[in-house]
Amino acid sequence: MKFEIDYKTIESVAGPLVVVGKIRNAKYNEVVRIKLQNGESRLGQVLETSDKYAVVQVFGPTDGINVDATSVSFLGETFMVGVSEEMLGRVFNGQGRPRDSAAAVTSEDKRDINGSPINPTARQKPSDFLETGISAIDGLDTLVRGQKLPIFSASGLPHNQLTAQITRQANVKDSSEGFAIVFAGIGITYDDATYFIDEFRKTGALKRTVAFINLADDPSIERILTPRLALSTAEYLAYDQGMHVLVILNDMTNYAEALRELSSAREEVPGRRGYPGYMYTDLASIYERAGIVKGKKGSITQLNVVTMPSDDVTHPIPDLTGYITEGQIYLSRDLVNKGIYPPIQPLGSLSRLMNNGIGQGKTREDHSNVANQLYSAYASAQDAKSLSAIVGAEALSESDKRYLKFGDDFEARFIGQGFYERRTIEETLEIGWELLSMLPEGELTRIKKEYLQKYYGKGRAKK
Repeated sequence: MKFEIDYKTIESVAGPLVVVGKIRNAKYNEVVRIKLQNGESRLGQVLETSDKYAVVQVFGPTDGINVDATSVSFLGETFMVGVSEEMLGRVFNGQGRPRDSAAAVTSEDKRDINGSPINPTARQKPSDFLETGISAIDGLDTLVRGQKLPIFSASGLPHNQLTAQITRQANVKDSSEGFAIVFAGIGITYDDATYFIDEFRKTGALKRTVAFINLADDPSIERILTPRLALSTAEYLAYDQGMHVLVILNDMTNYAEALRELSSAREEVPGRRGYPGYMYTDLASIYERAGIVKGKKGSITQLNVVTMPSDDVTHPIPDLTGYITEGQIYLSRDLVNKGIYPPIQPLGSLSRLMNNGIGQGKTREDHSNVANQLYSAYASAQDAKSLSAIVGAEALSESDKRYLKFGDDFEARFIGQGFYERRTIEETLEIGWELLSMLPEGELTRIKKEYLQKYYGKGRAKK
């Protein structure tokens, strides 16, 4: 039986932080219970400790905390989450408590939300295709099971719709093994939360999804917990239950803002644009929880939405994210203005592990050649477009006009697809061949002759 000591030695309250003096044996990350004078309780976590005091981060508002009348109990354990397969189909808040009308999940299996670092030698190289049903991702920026791949977006771009579509459509191709989604909404609006939950329920995606929702009007400090709760749940489903889990964290920019707020309250020396100097390490502690562990049946794949402030890809949040993760999916405002959905800009996107997960036995033998040729042809189309803006379309050569037409059709037919349209990888590659058949065979220099003979011209592009 645990013996709790109540300390009524609060020295000060600063933003989300409470400084408690005259304490003994407090530990870093230890959970505390804060009891207000009116009987209300709030949870907190030790951020800093010494022989004389402890700095406690409160998960909730600090209003009502009376320095003289409020007591603090140190519980002797880190923040834990009870995990169970019963969590599938459920919606929780940013502290892991039910947001839906169902009862709390009962589980004796509790996990530290900070997880355990994966020994690099225990990691297995990601090498299996994870199908999202979206051509611009599956065909050109293939997601590989065990990869961490951010979605770089910005205000007003449809990243919510894209992540909702991926949640509904994603699956491990040609596999009968269990597949689950863990979705974390971090600092999202009430309207966005309602949209996600309604969409998941309407389409049946919620049955295989565990959702954690932290709203914009919830205490911002709760955003530090939300992604860690999601990842601890994912680790249980993947490594204990043998499932392949796709974790979607939306939006990591809100997480970083909460990190900056906490750093400011602690009066730490700020780094770039006021963010703490340890933000790289902190983000890595989240992103690096994706992967495949040798000897374990399951896997964790991450898609992390990062909204770029002022559309600035050099901002510290996307900049540091790019160093840690394995590529990016870049959403383009220009494509949105053209009415293209999803507005994924191929020339700004990259999947560094793509070649590990495509080819014979995984997608199709011609996949790599088709993707390379589509990239090349679309780049030529962009060059022709820039030239036409200077000299006019009439002055272009016949070759430039073909590429100009190819670029328009590529955006409309390959990148563009319906919100409820799910394409298999075979359908994606067929569309790619139809588009490439618009160009002379002699210009398709990135494709092997055997594939040209097999696929070229078999399905002509629609006029």
